[in-house]
Amino acid sequence: MNVILAKSAGFCFGVKRAVDMVNEKLEQGGNIYTFGPIIHNEEVIKSFAEKGVKILRKEADGFYSGEEKLGQADLEKATVIIRSHGIEKELFDELKQSGATLADATCPFVKKIHNIVEAESENGKRIVIVGDPTHPEIQGICSYCKTPPFVVETAEDAEKLSFEKEEKICVVSQTTANYNKFEELVEILSKKAYSMNSVNTICNATATRQQEAREIAGQVDCMIVIGGTHSSNSRKLYEICRKECENTYFIQTLDDLHLDLPKSVKSVGITAGASTPNNIIEEVQSHVRTIF
Repeated sequence: MNVILAKSAGFCFGVKRAVDMVNEKLEQGGNIYTFGPIIHNEEVIKSFAEKGVKILRKEADGFYSGEEKLGQADLEKATVIIRSHGIEKELFDELKQSGATLADATCPFVKKIHNIVEAESENGKRIVIVGDPTHPEIQGICSYCKTPPFVVETAEDAEKLSFEKEEKICVVSQTTANYNKFEELVEILSKKAYSMNSVNTICNATATRQQEAREIAGQVDCMIVIGGTHSSNSRKLYEICRKECENTYFIQTLDDLHLDLPKSVKSVGITAGASTPNNIIEEVQSHVRTIF
């Protein structure tokens, strides 16, 4: 049995930076909160919860952790770590004024997009963002736009858009978007806009991971993608691999792996999303080697 593990599988720079930041704050002690899940991996979130890290959210009447509403005194004693996907600008400003100690784990590549859309929209451009409108990264990016942005996820979304003749357009992308899909949507949008520039803001690690997954899936009999159920980049890896290899499985941990393959299977490929810890990848790889 030939088992091929993608070299790029596992934590990307932004995720490792965020996880390291939480561990650093834990060592310092105190009341540690992350605003939203720090990364999109349930196993990592569970591990941090067991160490006392709580998740903070914003409601209309204040900040909450679970059912507990945090008062001013609670916030002043809290360290709040901004999730790797970033948050809305207004919310960030509100947290700064809350009295809490802030630690910003927003991925630098996401921060770069914030800066791009803020500057371009201040110059009067309409921003179009390629990505999932429900994803927290996209919601954060939209909040930095000075003009009302559009979010497009599919070719159908792009086809529905229309622009005024005098409108200038700037297209950016969610960091974890599918590169081929981004190119496809940019092509559609370019035929609708009289003046448009596009900035490929898909992070290099995502592009490398996608290309590597595509190549491996194209040469194996079975492909396994490991990632969190809410992980955008992991889902896209699964979609890419599924097109190349019919026997593609999407799992979160080894417990989810239930392979029932014919004996003719001679090769298995493994890749993992940017929020997948190395220990989970190693467990899956070791298990696959023992069952074939």
